[in-house]
Amino acid sequence: MAMASVSHQLSVVKWTPLLWKPTHSQKQRRGVLPIVCSIAISSAQNKERAKLKEIFEDAYERCRTAPMEGVAFTLDQFTEALEKYDFESEVGTKVRGTVYGMDSSGAFVDITSKSTAYLPLREASIRRIKHVEDAGLIPGVKEEFVIIGQNEIDDGLILSLRSIQYDLAWERCRQLQAEDAVVKGKIIDANKGGVVAEVEGLKGFVPFSQMSTKSPGEEILEMEIPLKFVEVDEEQSRLILSHRKAVAGIQGQLGIGSVVAGTVQSLKPYGAFVDIGGISGLLHVSQISHDRISDIATVLQPGDILKVMILSHDRERGRVSLSTKKLEPTPGDMIRNPKLVFEKAEEMAQTFRQRIAQAEAMARADMLRFQPESGLTLSSDGILGPLSSDLPPEGLDLSEIPPAED
Repeated sequence: MAMASVSHQLSVVKWTPLLWKPTHSQKQRRGVLPIVCSIAISSAQNKERAKLKEIFEDAYERCRTAPMEGVAFTLDQFTEALEKYDFESEVGTKVRGTVYGMDSSGAFVDITSKSTAYLPLREASIRRIKHVEDAGLIPGVKEEFVIIGQNEIDDGLILSLRSIQYDLAWERCRQLQAEDAVVKGKIIDANKGGVVAEVEGLKGFVPFSQMSTKSPGEEILEMEIPLKFVEVDEEQSRLILSHRKAVAGIQGQLGIGSVVAGTVQSLKPYGAFVDIGGISGLLHVSQISHDRISDIATVLQPGDILKVMILSHDRERGRVSLSTKKLEPTPGDMIRNPKLVFEKAEEMAQTFRQRIAQAEAMARADMLRFQPESGLTLSSDGILGPLSSDLPPEGLDLSEIPPAED
């Protein structure tokens, strides 16, 4: 209303010179009009302020004396509705919540409760993490939590994601055992009886009797190996795994001279350990290239993907020897041009196998040459047979041979 009055007064001041021509005496009193307008504006503002003051005073008085006037429900009904729809806050209850804040020790979660809720860092994941962000928890993320306790200081609720993930991990392991599936497990510890592997976030034990490799546990720490489930018992917290069963099918494919793809797992002064389909093989430094290598790290790095040839496979001891040296088209290519080595790998491996077959055939021929009494000879097809035959064309008449008892 005040703005309307001001607008009206201003319009009068603006358009009056166009409608009214003052006389000479009136021109001398021209300064009177702005003063009159200013008084009119000030009066309208005062009236507006007075009206607003009256409205606020009336609202304050009604809130003080009759706060529920005009409300469709009573205070008791509102309290009853809150109690009716409020969730259980007992230990073990699952609740939905939204992360709204974090600190170095955990995260604050809004679970629409009258109490505060906090997720400690140790309860944020089944795996070991340093920050809650490592578990994918940032402000705005909604998750299902379980109540595991109450803070004695402020009666706030303590939540957990780890407990839910723990139950799901055991259920997943039971399913994988029923399917006789092969899973990847990371070796995180070793003792006298075997190694400890992490599978689906749980710690499982692999006895040395169930390992296909005889390498010391310290050598395979941090390596990922294929495993199968032997025993899954959540009540006893027993998770027994087998490496030997997992690689049984793979070992049959590791023929001498075959080419397989592998990933460098770790480097040692004497060579590199390469993962070939879940089995760890040793690529000795002398088998990397025909050229001498003083530092393996100048040629290979953990994570490198390469093609290797199987030199030997000791199933009893679980050891596989590998070579890239035999795959070099030209000595030193593994150092100068490893891409060429991998492109020609199959071709070079075929040549290697042919040489082995020829060497074996010559060895058999030499053996027969020094054993003429054997009466055998090596045909052009590499088949052993008699030197000569005195048998008649029609064969022998077995009816003339007396029975053995005579």
